[in-house]
Amino acid sequence: MELRDIEIFLTLADELHFGRTAEKLHISPPRVSQAIAKQERRIGAPLFERTSRKVTLTPLGEQLRDDLLAGYRRILDGVESARDSARGGREVLTFGVLGPMWQEISPITALFRSRHPDVDLRMREVRIDDPFALLREREVDIALLWLPVEEADLTVGPVAFTEPIVLAVGRAHPLATRSSVALDELSAHTVLPSGLPIPDYWESAVSPVRDPGPAPRSREEVMWAVTSGDGVAFACAQGIKYLERADVVYVPIDERPTMSWGLVRRAGRPARLADEFSRTAAELGPLDLAVTLEPAGLRRVG
Repeated sequence: MELRDIEIFLTLADELHFGRTAEKLHISPPRVSQAIAKQERRIGAPLFERTSRKVTLTPLGEQLRDDLLAGYRRILDGVESARDSARGGREVLTFGVLGPMWQEISPITALFRSRHPDVDLRMREVRIDDPFALLREREVDIALLWLPVEEADLTVGPVAFTEPIVLAVGRAHPLATRSSVALDELSAHTVLPSGLPIPDYWESAVSPVRDPGPAPRSREEVMWAVTSGDGVAFACAQGIKYLERADVVYVPIDERPTMSWGLVRRAGRPARLADEFSRTAAELGPLDLAVTLEPAGLRRVG
């Protein structure tokens, strides 16, 4: 059995959904079906029970999953060890971060460097439209991501920092002059989604209230609608800090909702350096992304 076919089988055994398996592995659903069919022909018995409603493992499929999983992880560990040797024996910890947020965890990286001067600390940018790919492809050892993370093959560690969620409104909007706004007031306004290509559970976390129905398809379309007065949207403080817009006012929310960022790694036995990085973050405790209020709303983030 080829390594890619093993990966497809184990992913499907975890997801129990052909579409999600294909999406996670960046292949087509027919490729998943073909790989499973080939394995079942080779073994001579079904590995999955398929109905129109669900996919489940057969007892033989469960046995094969258990037998393959430990060996598959050993293979990946062996490849990682070979990579380390190719680097000349110097240890490397690669962490992933969404956008510019590496700046917000500089206390963590500085303390880690001081304790591990012989470790090369490297950063990779995580794409928001595929936030878990670098972890799954073993391109990073640990990643700073929005929480929650509801992925069976990933493990969430300590919260690294939290940031306020605020309301973005156009400068001519009636709420633009308010010092704050309550969530229940928003029923009188069109509340737009984030417009970001993110999992549904992230959308729920970043948008405490949302209108049903058609909506802009991208973040820039959302912000166009906001500046045009056609709706309001939620924003995170880091977005204000790094992408401030002159035609948008950010208004604090009475309930003070927050977005948490945590350190995420692959499930299973933790790598030593990733574990050390997590412990460093836990020791410092959740950092705060501070905000400064001004009369016209939330304008600056410190």
